[in-house]
Amino acid sequence: MTIQYFHKILIANRGEIACRVIRTARKLGIRTVAVYSDADKDALHVSMADEAIHIGAAPSRDSYLVYERVIEAAKKTGAEAIHPGYGFLSENAAFCKACKDNDIVFIGPPVGAIEAMGSKSAAKTIMEKAAVPLVPGYHGDDQSRDILKQAADEMGYPVLLKAVAGGGGKGMRQVWSEADFDEALEAAKRESLNAFGNEDMLVEKYLTQPRHVEIQVFCDQQGNAVYLFERDCSVQRRHQKVIEEAPAPGMTETLRSAMGEAAIRSAQAINYEGAGTVEFLLDSDGSFYFMEMNTRLQVEHPVTEMITGQDLVEWQLRVAAGEPLPASQQQLSISGHAFEARIYAEDPDNDFLPVTGTLSFLQPPASSDHVRVDTGVLQGDEVSVYYDPMIAKLIVWDETREKALQRLTQALKDYRIGGMTTNIDFLYNLASSKPFAEAELDTGFIEKHHPLIFRSRSADIEQAVALASLYLMLQQQQQAERNRANSTDANSPWFDASGWRLNEAPQHQFELQIQQQVIAVTAEQIGKGVNRRYRISANGNTTTVQGSLHNHQLKATLDGHQLSATVAEHQAGYSLYTQDSAVTFNLLQPDLGDTEDCAGAGGLAAPMNGTMVALLVEAGATVKKDDALLVMEAMKMEHTIRAPADGKVVEFYYQAGSLVDGGSELVNFEAVE
Repeated sequence: MTIQYFHKILIANRGEIACRVIRTARKLGIRTVAVYSDADKDALHVSMADEAIHIGAAPSRDSYLVYERVIEAAKKTGAEAIHPGYGFLSENAAFCKACKDNDIVFIGPPVGAIEAMGSKSAAKTIMEKAAVPLVPGYHGDDQSRDILKQAADEMGYPVLLKAVAGGGGKGMRQVWSEADFDEALEAAKRESLNAFGNEDMLVEKYLTQPRHVEIQVFCDQQGNAVYLFERDCSVQRRHQKVIEEAPAPGMTETLRSAMGEAAIRSAQAINYEGAGTVEFLLDSDGSFYFMEMNTRLQVEHPVTEMITGQDLVEWQLRVAAGEPLPASQQQLSISGHAFEARIYAEDPDNDFLPVTGTLSFLQPPASSDHVRVDTGVLQGDEVSVYYDPMIAKLIVWDETREKALQRLTQALKDYRIGGMTTNIDFLYNLASSKPFAEAELDTGFIEKHHPLIFRSRSADIEQAVALASLYLMLQQQQQAERNRANSTDANSPWFDASGWRLNEAPQHQFELQIQQQVIAVTAEQIGKGVNRRYRISANGNTTTVQGSLHNHQLKATLDGHQLSATVAEHQAGYSLYTQDSAVTFNLLQPDLGDTEDCAGAGGLAAPMNGTMVALLVEAGATVKKDDALLVMEAMKMEHTIRAPADGKVVEFYYQAGSLVDGGSELVNFEAVE
């Protein structure tokens, strides 16, 4: 199994992909070196690797994107090769060349292939010569505003502006009308320059109901090439993939073969080596068009691994070491169906804005032959402003799409994260929706089915109140027992947690805040010891509850109904998880008159921690409702802050380049009455 050529490799990345490469390298007997920034000194990938090298400050531009430091780390530790993962330096031709110049193997394609596909406009020219179908568009060298707009006007709206050097949805904007063109162009160019150091754009006709289907290709140094079938990545938000699956629903063998052969022509046209992904737009009539080629492993590669039984990272290492492809096209086949859902720290109800914070509670579903979780974080880790907010990838497999989808929805129910907002409920609603089950897929799926997807998972408030109250009573009882065990006076009445009252039934009274409701609760204790139970009264309902608490696991009986729940305590309060719902609750403290009204007036607050990118108007300017005022950047995404009403910008509190804490006031804004 051991690859003789490599004894040690360095992983120039972080998070789950770094952990994944380390696991595969260990399986092959290869030692690993991790690199890390200030923010990642205690990260999982650092602890997993055999060695780790610090390469700079937390911002990626000062660490993971400084390829000279990565090269130096490889030389210092004696690593013969560097695996770039995805993102960061994975498609950076200068880094690839620097590896070659320093006699270090770049585990990926040669410099020429990266350069050829690094420019979307040049890539389209190459694909055109290779007889690969292209979407109508402009990808010329003249980047003047007038030429770009003329191309858009002639194609007819909607059009798509795309960064020539882009990827992952960065530097990309849909333009639905001529009036929106200039603002969209400036935003796309600014985001592209910030992400890739290049603001060149191409313009494409925007297909309104296409599917996004990509082909996994692999080429070795001996000239062999195969495609490992397709993935459907149509379900997206902000041009970022949300749920991917393989194989693509409704794919015929004829179409699969045509797309696979076109993908191989794309790779061979640039003398490709290693893992690559050729992305196509698939129209409803079966026509498909080349979109771009990613010269790296994709985030969604696990679904291909699940249906083919192949380890694509191992393939990468073997090909980079000069070995031939591990399998021929005839030896590859599809078995079953797989889904991948990306678990993000983000708020779907707030335009998918990233969130930061601590993973106070983290309980993924149990791994098995059917369920896999790829992650780079542990409970207690921080999701910071510096990097992509993906927490994990949840991958499931089964014999059919229907069975695999059942696995996915159950695993999403079982995925429990406390301490921050995530997209888990959003993913569950999406995966359990009828249109998704019936594979009615296109890139506008989320917008089209908004009411089905953007809803809270239904929660039985009466049941949730009873479970939350039982948890608090048992928690209080356990604390009293611990205090009694540590006391010299075990019979002290101060250790009585029954809610004892003179000549009255023992009871507790408190207020819960749950599902945006404040509910007064009375909990009356009945019996003692193993017979202890509580009569919970709230909102005019009474429930008799009994149970036990072990760590986070609550076993309860509610009026004879036995069920289990998980309860996690964190800074935001408590999260209560059952098989049917997830709710957050808080025990409200009595108001002793010392609270202050901290609400700001006349300003606009930062929706998240981030960096001020640009101020779009002058202080003192009069603006209309929805006019763009400023742009913030967080977690590799730009966010435009707009005027909430007609009014005047009195003052900006931050300048371009300033770091901003979430919740900070950005603008002193006076609305027109």
